[in-house]
Amino acid sequence: MSFEQTTIIGLEVHVQLKTRSKLFCSCTTLFGASPNTHTCPVCMGAPGALPVLNRQAMDLAIKTGLALNCRIETATKWDRKNYFYPDLPKGYQISQLDRPICSNGYLDLIDPEAQFADRRVEIERAHLEEDAGKSSHDETQMGGESKIDLNRAGTPLLEIVTRPNLRSGMEAKAFLTELKLILSNLNVSDCNMQEGSLRVDANVNLHLTKEDQRIATPIAEIKNLNSFRGVQRAIDFESDRQRKQWNNDGLTIDQAAKQTRGWDDESGQTILQRTKEDSADYRYFPDPDLVVIHTTSQQIEAINSEIRPLPSARRASLMSDFSLSAYDAGVLVHQGDPFVDFFETIARHIGDGKLVSNWLQQEVLRYLNEKQTDIDHFPVSEEQFIALLERIKEGKLDTSRGKNVMELMMEERLSMEQSLERLGIESLDSEELAAICQQVIEENPDIIQQIRNGNDKAIGNLIGKAKTINRNVEPGLVRKQILTFIKNG
Repeated sequence: MSFEQTTIIGLEVHVQLKTRSKLFCSCTTLFGASPNTHTCPVCMGAPGALPVLNRQAMDLAIKTGLALNCRIETATKWDRKNYFYPDLPKGYQISQLDRPICSNGYLDLIDPEAQFADRRVEIERAHLEEDAGKSSHDETQMGGESKIDLNRAGTPLLEIVTRPNLRSGMEAKAFLTELKLILSNLNVSDCNMQEGSLRVDANVNLHLTKEDQRIATPIAEIKNLNSFRGVQRAIDFESDRQRKQWNNDGLTIDQAAKQTRGWDDESGQTILQRTKEDSADYRYFPDPDLVVIHTTSQQIEAINSEIRPLPSARRASLMSDFSLSAYDAGVLVHQGDPFVDFFETIARHIGDGKLVSNWLQQEVLRYLNEKQTDIDHFPVSEEQFIALLERIKEGKLDTSRGKNVMELMMEERLSMEQSLERLGIESLDSEELAAICQQVIEENPDIIQQIRNGNDKAIGNLIGKAKTINRNVEPGLVRKQILTFIKNG
């Protein structure tokens, strides 16, 4: 009997909080400045320089914890995590060990496409810490230069640590996607992975079971993950690597040999970097320069009152209030709160959520992606969008011509009326339309008979003939009048 294999995954997500200044000094957190220009004696670790807490970072951490259903610690302290890297000028990092600001939370993971089972991912802790600087190395030649930029040193990070509840790279990617939506919804971080605002480490190992025998392979912590797709690929590769090693080595795997491995996205494989440190290696101890931070229940409640409905709640609302599918609701929510607000305003006026969703997913998202902008800078107002969709819903404008109108409204910032005039689209009054339909009916008795015999597609021929008489006739209205004639005839 062969061993049953289960991949065990836990994530460590480092989120740069959206504050104007660093965690313990007044230096700016603005990205992209010249190296070592956003520094001061505190973040450079000068002797005698004392840290002063940025309270906004505490509030953003609490807000995140509340959204992740965490317990909020009313009295939290700071610890020094000691290690020696060139980009850590003090020789230690101010962090939180045994009393993190947030703990024991969870995030429910639901896949509308049912590619994996719904799962509750437990949040073990979310603690505040200061970031290190950035090292860069010239690897083009032997003995190349290494440079240190301390602009990022001291930037406030919230490290969110999950329990090992995830079981595949796909689940890990889905979790990170949902977490990023929540963080963006809360406006606690810009989540820009290219700028280092969101960084992920994945801990991966295998549990192998057979009857009453259970074996766990060594845990590998994978670093250098700079995209969610990269996270999925790295986990899948590492799971396969450990399985192959187990098949080759069997019980001889060293159970204590925890590893830190880097991810090489180009080659698609993890690479051994070093043996992983344990907590004792960091010689944690309470920071003597910082006092215990107390947060009252009133402060926590005030922060909680600022939290808008989260992505899961908004998806449920779109599905129940506007009869959208789980997929459509997910696409809309993925664009962010302003996009969903835009949809809801229009859908309430139109009374057809699916129609509005289709137009937003197709025409509007195409425009936003091409222009690399967002819904706040979309050139068509809610009122103008409503006017266009009402005309289409009533059958006064077909979808194809409606898209032409929308194109002018977006590209040339014309009103709907101006776009109609530019395209030569005129509305026919009811008498003109009735006369055209009557002419088509009288001139094509054979097609009318085909429709009466059940050939519904034949009506398309009549609509085409009506448009040759006047190109401004709307197919929906022609169809309606002809079917009414047949029904009453």
